[in-house]
Amino acid sequence: MTPDSDIDWAKFEDFSWIRCSGKGNFLTSPHVKACAEHCLAHGARCIVVDLSACSGMDSTFMGMLAGLAMRLTKQTGGGRLEIADSGEKNLASLEDLGLDAFMEINPSGALWNSCKDEIRSKLDPWAKEPTSLHDRGKLVLEAHKTLSATSAENAKKFENVVNLLEKEIKPDV
Repeated sequence: MTPDSDIDWAKFEDFSWIRCSGKGNFLTSPHVKACAEHCLAHGARCIVVDLSACSGMDSTFMGMLAGLAMRLTKQTGGGRLEIADSGEKNLASLEDLGLDAFMEINPSGALWNSCKDEIRSKLDPWAKEPTSLHDRGKLVLEAHKTLSATSAENAKKFENVVNLLEKEIKPDV
């Protein structure tokens, strides 16, 4: 994790909030995913990912978000992933891959919309555990498989990446 990337979070009554500051990439993805899994394990049905301080996202980060959105919907029977303050660049990236079909991006009617500053003032740093190169590689592969599964266009776009990673990433024994 680079010093210019931080993950902050908090659990509120109706949702859990995760804020990514800096780059949303293959280095930050494991930490956001671990935080989201913690929230899910503690009953979260709605997770809000705040991108207001996120300077950009790579395909791994977006694939991790898509996987999280699908998992929330499936695992919680109607849970949802909401994206707060995506910014134009991040919104365009998510829409370009069709991920707006899996998550609510900048929902105008969200309960939290009128109190974002107060929410952000209550966030705590996420305790980041070191991620091994192997585990990071598995997450990159998983993220790109998720993106590929969202549409035929994405499958074609990420086919070479998935094939290469499948050859490079050895399964756990």
